[in-house]
Amino acid sequence: MLGAYILGIESSCDETAASVVYSGERMVSNVIFSQIAAHQPYGGVVPELASREHLKAIVPVVRQALADAGQTYQSIDALAVTQGPGLAGALLVGIGYAKALAFALDKPLIAVNHLEGHIHAVLLEERQKEERQKNNREMNFPVLALVVSGGHTHLYLAEQRDGNWSYRNIGHTRDDAAGEAFDKVAKLLGLGYPGGPIIDRLSTHGDPTAVKFPPAQLKHRDRKDKSDGSEGPRFDFSYSGIKTAVLRYVEVHEMRASIEARRKALSTIEKPGLEDYLLHTDRKTLDLVASFQRALVSDLVMKTLAAARACNAATLFVTGGVAANNELRQRFEQDAAMEGLPVYFPSRPLSTDNAAMIAAAAYPKFLSGEFAPMDFSAEAGLARR
Repeated sequence: MLGAYILGIESSCDETAASVVYSGERMVSNVIFSQIAAHQPYGGVVPELASREHLKAIVPVVRQALADAGQTYQSIDALAVTQGPGLAGALLVGIGYAKALAFALDKPLIAVNHLEGHIHAVLLEERQKEERQKNNREMNFPVLALVVSGGHTHLYLAEQRDGNWSYRNIGHTRDDAAGEAFDKVAKLLGLGYPGGPIIDRLSTHGDPTAVKFPPAQLKHRDRKDKSDGSEGPRFDFSYSGIKTAVLRYVEVHEMRASIEARRKALSTIEKPGLEDYLLHTDRKTLDLVASFQRALVSDLVMKTLAAARACNAATLFVTGGVAANNELRQRFEQDAAMEGLPVYFPSRPLSTDNAAMIAAAAYPKFLSGEFAPMDFSAEAGLARR
């Protein structure tokens, strides 16, 4: 099989990332510049600000990735870049830079779907484990992949034929993504941004049974869904309801004053740690946070495993930023094991947005000569077939 060094570039949201991956299975370098500090004052990602931060970071990040890999612009075999989905302005920064490099170097350029990249983050690390342990574990198909992050909650049924991957979407969120719900609830409760890691850490200090959240009821097929013409079962998600339920709980229990006091106190601490959060978080809020996380995680696990049973999935991938959540990992490992279903996660560094997954996903396309024309552009709403 032809080996190749691929330089991946990722700029779909608020991380500027570049990575060199060899033949889709060995991560040689991985550099990520996070914009969290720039967006924290606003409690979420500001698209225009994200684009400006990408413009400042893209050149030094790519140079560092090449230097860490011991490669040069001339020695790499191809470039790969995220085409979508994501923020249009942010995507265009990465695409514009990748196009310029590909043209100047006369190297092939590969456009990659960000969601497919998250799936290949799992594959990349499994291949690296096999290489280290000299253990050729065979992965059984079909693979059901849950891609769950701040912008996405999707279920894909994946198959591999002759080295090429095919995907069928069998579920997605109809409103808020799971990670978005985490961030919005954290902002509502005065816990800061990003909300997912904060809620995950605080949840172990509250009672997850204290507040009852009813599961989302989806009684009809999503009329906006055009991702697949098949008539198979759908396993869609919805998280705007639980976010609203938290808001109502706050109003009914008159928690506004304590929330504002917490927000003001934490804003005076440059980098608050767990002890700072606990010092300024009352028991009622801790119970609410723990109950919210338990309800959301239970919904993700229940629907994903129902989809696995319906589709006779042989392997389960759980990937994306929310896959770093401790309770989510524990529940999937426990419940999937009870059904005899092997479940794989990426490491926490590769759960969030990164360029190694983009370079890894590009390798099968490199082998098949699936290169992007120079006139391709960003597709902010790109969906995987």
